[in-house]
Amino acid sequence: MTRPKYRILRFYKPYGVLTKFTDAEGRPTLADYVNVPNVYPVGRLDMDSEGLLILTDFGLLNQRLTDPAYRHPRTYLVQVEHIPDEAALEKLRVGVVIEGKKTLPALVELLDHQPDLPPRDPPVRFRKSVPTAFLKMTLYEGRNRQVRKMTAAVGNPTLRLMRISSGPIKLEGLQPGEWRDLTDEERTALLKSIKLKG
Repeated sequence: MTRPKYRILRFYKPYGVLTKFTDAEGRPTLADYVNVPNVYPVGRLDMDSEGLLILTDFGLLNQRLTDPAYRHPRTYLVQVEHIPDEAALEKLRVGVVIEGKKTLPALVELLDHQPDLPPRDPPVRFRKSVPTAFLKMTLYEGRNRQVRKMTAAVGNPTLRLMRISSGPIKLEGLQPGEWRDLTDEERTALLKSIKLKG
């Protein structure tokens, strides 16, 4: 089997890890987990967010996955303070104004159960007097700290944020800190989703 010309990896970024390979302050980075030369993260996950990160050395792939024109879907599990009512959920779905600009419509579902997630270190700070809920949110743009700003705008601050998919690529099957190359099927599906040929 011939090795593909470009590397495309999926990585489970743990909480507290920066989405870059070097840090002057000595904080944990991708270099502590991914020992593949010349790959770069597609977009970003903030230090206090977890989950799926795609890395590649294919510049055009990186460009298309982050270009809002391609409406590349990214899905998150979001633990929020309080239980959002239907009005708050509808605002998230149709778009909220963040820094003077309305977000694109999103898919938002209030989960009726707590998802089976690995424990976080450090754990989420709970207050007994404040109930929490989990949302499943799919966005079609990637503005800075967008999920956190959206939930805060409707009165439900984000406590924990995990990306579980990016287009057809899923987090499933990885543990925090693990990575692997995409399979041929995953590569084909990802490239097709943004109108690129393998």
